[in-house]
Amino acid sequence: MIQTKIPIRDVDQLSLLGMHDANIRLIEKNFNATFIVRNGEITIKGEKGELELIERLFEELMSLIKRNESLSELDIETTISVLKNNGEFKTPSTKSVPIVLHTKRSFIKPKTIGQERYIESAQKNDIVFVIGPAGTGKTYLAVAIALSYLRDKEVDKIILARPAVEAGESLGFLPGDLKEKVEPYLQPLYDALFDMIAADKMKRYLEMGVIEIVPLAYMRGRTLNNAFVILDEAQNSSANQMKMFLTRLGANARAIITGDITQIDLPNRRNSGLVQIQNILQGIEGIEFIYLSIQDVVRHKLVRKIIQAYDKYDEDLEAKNK
Repeated sequence: MIQTKIPIRDVDQLSLLGMHDANIRLIEKNFNATFIVRNGEITIKGEKGELELIERLFEELMSLIKRNESLSELDIETTISVLKNNGEFKTPSTKSVPIVLHTKRSFIKPKTIGQERYIESAQKNDIVFVIGPAGTGKTYLAVAIALSYLRDKEVDKIILARPAVEAGESLGFLPGDLKEKVEPYLQPLYDALFDMIAADKMKRYLEMGVIEIVPLAYMRGRTLNNAFVILDEAQNSSANQMKMFLTRLGANARAIITGDITQIDLPNRRNSGLVQIQNILQGIEGIEFIYLSIQDVVRHKLVRKIIQAYDKYDEDLEAKNK
């Protein structure tokens, strides 16, 4: 057993330690070391290898506080998980990380290096494809970026589209007309918007057509000028639908296309427009593909473990079938 001391400098002590040292107690549960906080310093006793990991952990946590001005339980758990699994934790650079949007609650900015690349790409390119697993902020950041363009009057409207593809359920049994049947498929887009905009403002935008939320099929025949267009869950678009969507873009239009190619609900996975488009549009100036990974997951700590478990299951099944 050896001992090391970590001084708390250049960050708010309460942010790092948590109320009544709650953050320290959380960290303590993940290591076989003991922690003592006294006089602006954290004394840690444990094995050499583990202490080195803990020192790197606190470096990352203090870096997070400097960037985000806060530290959540999820931030701590994610950092511990990545350090333990990979030995390397890549976070957005400490250069002024852009705040994408000030919301009614706080502000939105990238939390991982993958998200930072995503935002930078959306600023440089007219069309961005964002492919990655659940929980990486694909849709949420797309909506935030679109709202920032609307706020700055760089576009006149936002159009959000999703394919209404059945994921094990049938549209037929749902009550109501077609609009009522497809509404559940569009709810995640409403959720993201309501999280960022006051309800009265959101209602006004919807009534004026400044924001439209539509099934992908409703996009046919339109030309979208001065618009920011988002296609969400694009893995469930067919090849023809993807072509149709991309050719809707008019003058001064931008688009973000998001999807998870591990969750395709089409009868034939090979027909996914998102899978096919990667071989068609690579290398075209003004179009970029951003790939997020499990390290960019920012949801509940178990989401990362669930994705890892499914990946392992798929790998074992593939090996078994060879």
